[in-house]
Amino acid sequence: MLSILGFLTIILFMFLVMTKRASAFTAIVISPIIFAFIGGFGSDLGPMMFAGIELVAPTAVLLLFAILYFGIMMDSGLFDPVSRAILKVAKGDPVKIVVGTAILALLVALDGDGTTSYMIICSAMLPIYRKIGINPLVLAAISVMALGTISGMTPWGGAATRGISVLGLDASEYFVPLIPMMVCGSFFIILLAYVMGRMERKRIGLAKIQEASVEIAAAVAEKEVTITWKIWFNFILTLALLVSLVIGIAPLPVLFIIGFVIALLVNNPKITDQQELIKVHGSNAIPVVMLVLGAGIFTGILSETKMVDHMASDFLTIVPESFSPFFTVIVAVISLPLSFLMSNDAFFFGALPVLAQSAAEYGIDPVEIARAGVIGQPLHSMGPTSAPLWVLLALVGKDLGEFQRYALGWVVLLSIALILFALLTGAISIAW
Repeated sequence: MLSILGFLTIILFMFLVMTKRASAFTAIVISPIIFAFIGGFGSDLGPMMFAGIELVAPTAVLLLFAILYFGIMMDSGLFDPVSRAILKVAKGDPVKIVVGTAILALLVALDGDGTTSYMIICSAMLPIYRKIGINPLVLAAISVMALGTISGMTPWGGAATRGISVLGLDASEYFVPLIPMMVCGSFFIILLAYVMGRMERKRIGLAKIQEASVEIAAAVAEKEVTITWKIWFNFILTLALLVSLVIGIAPLPVLFIIGFVIALLVNNPKITDQQELIKVHGSNAIPVVMLVLGAGIFTGILSETKMVDHMASDFLTIVPESFSPFFTVIVAVISLPLSFLMSNDAFFFGALPVLAQSAAEYGIDPVEIARAGVIGQPLHSMGPTSAPLWVLLALVGKDLGEFQRYALGWVVLLSIALILFALLTGAISIAW
C-alpha cells in the first residue's frame, strides 16, 4: 500500500508539472501531502515536513548566497573574457559553441558542486547562446549530463560519498575502475553535443548564423575586454572559493556566505549599491530557495512514511531468481528511475543498502552495487529532488516541464550508454 501511494505521489507531481496545471513549488508540496492523508499519516505530517525542511536547510542557505555571489561576479564582468575567447574560436557556429559547452561543463563538474558548476557554465556561455539564438535548453541538458557523469560519480561528489559511506567501502577501490567508464561517458556527451549543435545549426539557418557571425566578429574586434583590478580580485576570490570547496575547509553554505560578504564589500562598497544588488539578485534567489524547501517537504514525507523503502523493496520482488547473475546490471537499470524520483539521501541511505544486501545473497561484491547505483546520477540531476537543477532552470529561464520534455531523451540515451560502458570496462560485471 505504501509503495502504491509513493508511486502515485510521483505520478501526480509529474502530471501537474509537465501539463502545467500547477507550478513546480505547488505540485512538489501538495502531491505528497494528499497521499500522506490518504495513507493515514495526517496527524504526523507536521514533524515529517519539518524533518525534510531540516534536511535541505543547508542547501537552501547555500543556494541563496551562491546566487547572490555569482550575481556579483556576472555584474563585474568576470566571465566576459571567457565568453569573448569562445566567440573568437567558434565564430558563431552553433556546433563549435555547443561542443565547447560540453568540454567546459565536463571540466567544471570536477569541482563536485552542482550549483557552482551551473553558475559558471551559464555565466560563460548563456550570453553567447542568446546572441546566436541557440536554444538555452541545449545548454541546460549538456550541463546536467556532465554534472551527473562527473560530479555524480567522483568520491568527492555528494552521491558517491553517500554510497561509499553507507556501504563502508574504500574510496579508491570504488573509484579507480569507474574512471574508464567516465572517460567514455565524457566522449559520448561531446558526441551528443555535436549532434545537438548540428540540429541547432539547421534550425537557426545558415543565413542567420552568417549574419550573427559577422556581428560577433565586429563586436569582438571593436570591444576589447578591459581586465580591471576588480576582475583580477574576483577571479582570485572565486578560485580560492572553489579550492576551499574541494579541500573542505568549511561547510559550503559558510564558504559562500563569507565569499559573498567579501565580494559585496569590494565590488559594492556603498550601502545603497549593496541594497540594490541584493534586491535585484534576491528576486532570482527566492524562487529557487522556495523550491528547495518544497523539495524538502516532498522528501521528508516520502522518507518518514517509509514510502521510499517500500518502493525500493517492491522493485526487488519483480526480479526473478533466475536473473541473479545479472543483478548488478539490474541495479544499474533500477537506479535510473529511482535516482530520478528520489533524493540522493533517500536512494543511497534507503534503497542502496537494501539492494546491496540482496546482491550479497548472490555473492556480488557491494562495491559493484555502489558503482551501479551512481549510474543513475545523470537522471537524478534532472529530477525534481535535485536542488542545483532549480538554479539552472532559473538561469536559463525555463520551467521544469519544458526542460524535462527536451532533455529526458538525451539523458536516458546517455544513461543506457553508461551502463554499456560500465560493462565493457569492467566497472560492473555479470556473474556468469
